[in-house]
Amino acid sequence: MLKKLVLVTWLLASASAFAAPVIVVLGDSLSSGYGLPTGSGWVTLLEARLRHHGYPHAVVNASVSGETSLGGRNRIAAVLERHHPDIVIVALGGNDGLRGLPPETTRANLAAIIEAAHRRNAQVVLVGMRLPPNYGKAYTEKFQAIFPELSRRYKVPLVPFLLEGFGERRDFFQPDGIHPTAAAQPLMLDNVWPALKPLLAANPSSSRAGGRAP
Repeated sequence: MLKKLVLVTWLLASASAFAAPVIVVLGDSLSSGYGLPTGSGWVTLLEARLRHHGYPHAVVNASVSGETSLGGRNRIAAVLERHHPDIVIVALGGNDGLRGLPPETTRANLAAIIEAAHRRNAQVVLVGMRLPPNYGKAYTEKFQAIFPELSRRYKVPLVPFLLEGFGERRDFFQPDGIHPTAAAQPLMLDNVWPALKPLLAANPSSSRAGGRAP
């Protein structure tokens, strides 16, 4: 019996050592692929880029359309428990801003998500968002300041703006004027990639899984 127990323990440890590292994307409709053809969202494109460059990481899209920072805060524990991610890409807050929620509340919720990920030894990439000017200068500035503030406080990589480079181009958005088209998804991935890539190379699970990228 003791020998069997030792064998099972060894097998479980070995399986864990060679498991592919996991990236979880915790976002809203901008990351869930809302209104897009299947397989054309930036998260799916991320998976393809990882394979192309030889990274062993698996990608889990835990994004939910309409999600707020509070929704992400309420879900993060279960997501971490289920997927055991090495990296969590937090792309939330946009719906908070569109609903005019207090920036202090959004900041507190995002901070709680980052802290939860760090307690599970997961690295975090924080994705920033901006609001249209019709929300008023004071509110938009307070909202936009959330993301660099949290990046500095927790020393996590920041994507300044998920829609950088095309946010004012109407032709890159669906008829609702909010959700990017399939043509915009590679640009969104290009915005995320510089913040994410250093974590891929430094990820200890990557070497255990035998994967590496240029």
